[in-house]
Amino acid sequence: MDARQLDGLYARLWRAYGPQNWWPTTDVDNPRFEILIGAVLTQHTAWTQVEKAIATLRAAGPMTPDALLAYGQQLPELIREAGPHNIKAKRLQTLCRWFVDNGGFEVLDARATGDLRAALKSCRGIGPETADAILVYAFDRPQFIADAYAFRIFERLGLWSAPRHYESLRECVEQAAGPRDSQHFNELHALLVAHAKRCCRKRVPACLECCLYDRCAFAASQHAPRPGRAT
Repeated sequence: MDARQLDGLYARLWRAYGPQNWWPTTDVDNPRFEILIGAVLTQHTAWTQVEKAIATLRAAGPMTPDALLAYGQQLPELIREAGPHNIKAKRLQTLCRWFVDNGGFEVLDARATGDLRAALKSCRGIGPETADAILVYAFDRPQFIADAYAFRIFERLGLWSAPRHYESLRECVEQAAGPRDSQHFNELHALLVAHAKRCCRKRVPACLECCLYDRCAFAASQHAPRPGRAT
């Protein structure tokens, strides 16, 4: 994978889907902290369910780390709609305690990206993907989020053939991208998710509707060339 291939992919997805304006938040008072909550709740859970859980939390009170910690044993019930609620409640409480103990955004914003990433990953239940999502969307750090959608698309395009190792793909994409700001990686991740959900689906991909059709090794192996359509 090189810069030309990555830039071409980005350009086509941008033309097809436009800016995604991620991360979607609803709490005007604490939007950055809501991103931390959402990053945990969306683990192995559809975003539609996360939205329901966040709405319940908002109705219960302020979306702050102190408030979530104060809920104690009530927290699992408040986030029940976001999947394994007991596990995620413990993860949220661990993240909230870490956030408070480390001075909140005022102090954390000053930490170097590598140091902040390591600190996030030290929290129980915060793996590299969740940590990178928090870094990109809550802290405006230029990190690539190598999630399952990214692997699927890069594999089908023939841009990735190695085993699915998170750090390997993240480093490969970041190296190919070169120096970029956080907004670039924000949009790249959001566009890949949009494409994976709308077109490059896991079981029944809509290859004939794909804006990447003529560059996709998977589509070429499954379909005849698509005539008369500019890409």
